Amino acid sequence: MTIATADHPVSRRPIDGWRWAGRIFLTLLLIFTVMPMIWMLITSLKTGFAAMQYPPQWWPTEPTLGNYTRLLDPTNSVGQEFLRYFWNSLWVSTLTTILAIVVAVPAAYAFSRFRFPGRTVLFFAVLLRNMFPAVIFLVPLFILMRWLGLVNTHGSLVLTYLTFGLPLAIWLLKGFYDNIPIQLEQAARIDGATRLQAFLFIVMPLSTPGIIATAIYSFIGAWNEYIYAYTFLTRHDQMTLPVGIQRFFSENATDWPGLMAATFMMSVPVVVLFLVLQKYFVRALTEGAVKH
Repeated sequence: MTIATADHPVSRRPIDGWRWAGRIFLTLLLIFTVMPMIWMLITSLKTGFAAMQYPPQWWPTEPTLGNYTRLLDPTNSVGQEFLRYFWNSLWVSTLTTILAIVVAVPAAYAFSRFRFPGRTVLFFAVLLRNMFPAVIFLVPLFILMRWLGLVNTHGSLVLTYLTFGLPLAIWLLKGFYDNIPIQLEQAARIDGATRLQAFLFIVMPLSTPGIIATAIYSFIGAWNEYIYAYTFLTRHDQMTLPVGIQRFFSENATDWPGLMAATFMMSVPVVVLFLVLQKYFVRALTEGAVKH
């Protein structure tokens, strides 16, 4: 072992070398991730003729916001369709998120605090669904929704997204509740609070990062989902944004700038939501995975 002295300082070059290698790798990874978004934004600022030029232009000579104004203008058919798809997606994603929180919070708390027969088996049974690809359940869920009369309704998507989102939401929140000292609840109970009051006024405020992380996960999963929305919804007035964009622009295959503008606007709410709440998301992941 090398001992650092005034005459023989410990070399830091290997450590610095690995550090710079890591920075370079992360920079390349960031460029690889951001470049499609940049190209999508640039294409959305082009005209239809400029988008079809070869070799392609990195920056249009005459950038235009016409594609965005056309999508956001409710007086034309394109704007009406896009805004309808947007509000349908927002409604389905928001309702799915609210119901996921309402169900996952008490379920995770029960798994964390209570001991009952079959607790471990039931908890892993909840997680068992995530072992299978989502497409495996497409036909059974479609038959179930048709039997319930929910095909071509947003209720079919909400129930389906809850089926896929709840296991991970419960697991994430359970890990978070496990790290909240039970002594805090016991102290509140000694002071006269009921279990429900202790949960609402002690546990819930402390679990806010975990709840926000669960909400982000549920919202993004519902917002971006395509396969089930494509299968369950055939009416144009019920379509969500991913399906609506695909079906609308498949009839206008040469309108690449319009497609890029619609896709970029679809990605904006998710990116903004994550950037605003990312500190809560990271905190929930770390505190839910590390024992204090």
